[in-house]
Amino acid sequence: MAGLLRDPVAWTDGLQMVKTVVAAVVAWVVSAEVFGLPQAFLAPWSALLVVHATVYRSFRKGFQQVVAAVLGVLLAWATGNYLGLNPVALAAMLLAGLLISRHRWLRDEATTVAATALFVLTTGSGTQDHVLVGRLLDTAIGVAVGLVVNVLVWPPLRDLAAARAIDAVARQVGVLLGRIADEFGDDCCEEHVDEWVLGSERLDDDVDNAWALVRQARESGRLNPRKASAVVREPGSFGEILGRTEQAVSEIRSMARTIGHSITATNQWDDEFRDRWTGLLHEIAWALQNRDAPRLAEVRAKLAALASDYSDEELPTLHWPEYGGLILNLRNIASSMDDVADSDPVSTASRGPLGAPAL
Repeated sequence: MAGLLRDPVAWTDGLQMVKTVVAAVVAWVVSAEVFGLPQAFLAPWSALLVVHATVYRSFRKGFQQVVAAVLGVLLAWATGNYLGLNPVALAAMLLAGLLISRHRWLRDEATTVAATALFVLTTGSGTQDHVLVGRLLDTAIGVAVGLVVNVLVWPPLRDLAAARAIDAVARQVGVLLGRIADEFGDDCCEEHVDEWVLGSERLDDDVDNAWALVRQARESGRLNPRKASAVVREPGSFGEILGRTEQAVSEIRSMARTIGHSITATNQWDDEFRDRWTGLLHEIAWALQNRDAPRLAEVRAKLAALASDYSDEELPTLHWPEYGGLILNLRNIASSMDDVADSDPVSTASRGPLGAPAL
């Protein structure tokens, strides 16, 4: 709980919820008390839908909602005047509203046209022109209040959330590599390999979530008067960083399966090779958890030396697919994550270092 209270991302999400409530209540008060509109239910409803996670989306969705609400009111007016209020008329009106919402520009408001028409018609406003004008004014007030609240009261920026998600995924890559290094010994079995593969699949899910936050961060900067967080570095490169992280996760899965195939075939590992390779795996794991790009460059050089040393050894030919594959996997991980560690999306001052590995 204490960690949640210190999390700026959690504070941003909480503030958005408070802003949504405030916008809905203010819209109701303005519509009912200031303008004296009867049954001002569309005002808070519109405000509730307009306060989005980004300012840009609030404007975009607000405009779409106004258009959808106008279409809904007009549809209710036409239905009430020409068909009346009966089951057949209601079904026809709802079907028409849903068909209108299938237009590509209104797909985000899939039910707004039909829902607005339903509210207006069933409250007896469908044939009262002055009431219909009031419904449109309700909607406009709700949209306007929602936009003002979202823009003026700490407009949301998602760059820090995206940066922390990217940083967390990179660290988790290091954690999984450290786990593989710890478990890759004489007692290593297929169950360990299955857990490594499962861990890589969880990382895939984390990467997907980070991609969603990156897209939201890019959108949140549009039309936003606030500047990016001071602890976020180079937000424009987030996409490239995640792409490299995705490659590293794929290499981990390939590495785990290579080890699994060797276990299934009961191949006997060369102790010296395994010790050296596992040591390099530990180094990469530590470097990723501590954002140490120079250490990753050193590991790449050591991997080249390992390959060179064993290319002169008279090892059984059967071993070389495993040895070569594992060396290549580590080299690709180190190369991919080198730029990730060097980019450092969240400044080092915002997190603490971990202990160095034994070399």
